[in-house]
Amino acid sequence: MDKILITSALPYANGPLHFGHIAGAYLPADCYARFQRLMKRDVLFICGSDEYGIAITLSAELAKCSPKEHVDHFHIINRDFFEKLQISFDHYSRTTWEGHVEPTHQFFLDLLTNGYIEAKTTEQLYSEKDDRFLADRYVIGTCPRCGFENARGDECPKCGASYDATEMKFPRSKLTDAPLSLRPTKHWFLRLDLFKDRLKEWVSTKRWKPNVINFIEDYINHLHPRAITRDMKWGIDVPLPDAEGKVLYVWFDAPIGYISATKEWALKTNQPEKWKDYWLDEKTKLVQFIGKDNIPFHASIFPAMVMGQNQSYKLVDELPANEFYNLEGRQFSKSDGWTIDLEEFFKHYTPDQIRYVIAANAPETADSEFSWKDFQQRCNGELLGKYGNLVNRVLVFIHTRCQGVIPNCEALEAIDREFLKNIKELCVEISDCYENFKLRRASQLVMELAQLGNIYFDTKKPWSDAKQEENRARMETTLACCIGCIKSLALISSPIIPDTAEKVWKMLGHNDSIQERGWKKILSDPLESGQKLKPAAILFQKIEDVHIEKELENLQKLSDSQMNKEKKIEQAPAIQPLKAQISIEDVRKIDLRTAKILKAEPIPKSKKLVRLHIDIGLEERTIVAGIGEKYKPEDLIGRQIVVVANLQPATLMGVESQGMLLAAKLGGELELITFENSFPGADVS
Repeated sequence: MDKILITSALPYANGPLHFGHIAGAYLPADCYARFQRLMKRDVLFICGSDEYGIAITLSAELAKCSPKEHVDHFHIINRDFFEKLQISFDHYSRTTWEGHVEPTHQFFLDLLTNGYIEAKTTEQLYSEKDDRFLADRYVIGTCPRCGFENARGDECPKCGASYDATEMKFPRSKLTDAPLSLRPTKHWFLRLDLFKDRLKEWVSTKRWKPNVINFIEDYINHLHPRAITRDMKWGIDVPLPDAEGKVLYVWFDAPIGYISATKEWALKTNQPEKWKDYWLDEKTKLVQFIGKDNIPFHASIFPAMVMGQNQSYKLVDELPANEFYNLEGRQFSKSDGWTIDLEEFFKHYTPDQIRYVIAANAPETADSEFSWKDFQQRCNGELLGKYGNLVNRVLVFIHTRCQGVIPNCEALEAIDREFLKNIKELCVEISDCYENFKLRRASQLVMELAQLGNIYFDTKKPWSDAKQEENRARMETTLACCIGCIKSLALISSPIIPDTAEKVWKMLGHNDSIQERGWKKILSDPLESGQKLKPAAILFQKIEDVHIEKELENLQKLSDSQMNKEKKIEQAPAIQPLKAQISIEDVRKIDLRTAKILKAEPIPKSKKLVRLHIDIGLEERTIVAGIGEKYKPEDLIGRQIVVVANLQPATLMGVESQGMLLAAKLGGELELITFENSFPGADVS
């Protein structure tokens, strides 16, 4: 029996997944795994949450929780999302489980012992205010090439230059805007440059997609030593006595998560050594599904790490990396509000609908996208109009004309033989598509078979034969052939739309499942005439125009709302720095009192000065305040404010001001400090 180990890229537990992720590494992997199980091969499908790294710690700080609480939250959210979409992992692990430490340490120590890791002291950017070294993504500053003042830590958005963050001029923290300085720190580096020749030779034997091969060949040429440790607490410790305060970089430990996840699966299935049958057996076929942004790690860095081990771990055999899957012409982005509310989505649509639509637009060789109009068209025109229509019309007809049992298939005409031949050929072609990661073509063939059945049904016109007894045998043959088509349709569509396929299988009167019966047996088993069919059920609901218009409206509202939030943040006035410290004695010199405004009037020829007649308890006074653009004089009468009562008088616009009121001001916004239940002359302290 063939043995296939399948992995999907470990999703980072720092936020919820979206359909773009599903299109890249998870649905294609699931369809492949489901097909291989139907072929009765030994399949193990592994995944899990990637849970370390500085991005986790920073997000946790913003959320006011611990890193562990943060990853626990998103681990559950993403695991539940996979379950909702029926992604059939054999095990879904996480890199924070205790068993992940041992293989990660072993990888490090083997690489170190074998001369592939070296320690170096380098200068890195440090923030006194944040009390930490900052990674490139959390550094901003002046571009060393063009002088753009808001360049990112690794790339300038203005001139496009790439550089190391330590090259920037005036670097500062993206988190607090605090200035950064260079500090020496010791780190360990993986000598990727020592693997160049072995990697080139290995990659030359692969027949991967051109987009993968072309990228990785150039990437290998530029491999250089890469730091694999960080100065932080959240992560797997470096297993050396002189490495206190250091953890392994998340990119180093994450791919080892495939191995530790398989070990956890073995433990949970009470066969603790079983993981070796997959990872330490050269006969295993290792297939790793990823998005194109993960190509460097899976096609060069992790293979190099494996090559440097003392255990003969399996190197990847197939790497079907997909391109990006966008939303209405733009990248999915929660921060931009350009996303789909998944909780709302599944209130109105089924997992099989989105599985099919993603498969039909799979970004296998180029970026593709989800659009609401396309979603509607495929659900209505293909799932409902072709697939669901064939199943419903044939089964309803048999229940009406044949007492709900599969009729005999007797004398075949040329059209019947041609129909059955075409079914067989389509099943062979779609098998090849699943085997070779052509999910988009597979979904097309599913609909070709459904349409083939509809055309055959229309051409044979069994309703006409039903009117004449002498044509009953011809009618029954037509219906029997249609049942054969539907049986094959349920089978070939089951990797993509498993729920629907299983419903159809049960409608055909079967008590077992498609998975239990298997691909070859279902195609080879003869039709069971006389078998009782179950009642036909509606498989898909029509999606009306009004629903799609509402979805597009909600998407735009969400995006606009997020943009307005960001705009407000961008336009928020800068907070003025604190003034020099003063002593308590200086504070005690200021006499703050409450005062009631008795009268207020604008000062002629001034846009903002207002003359206020106030009662400070001991006496009445006049003060001049620049609040006329914010407050109308008539609205000020009766308010109780705070004034500096012992300020030397000053003349403004010819009016003597005997004090100063207090107000809060940020940018152009001004607000009086007022009291509701005080009385004139009360001390303010």
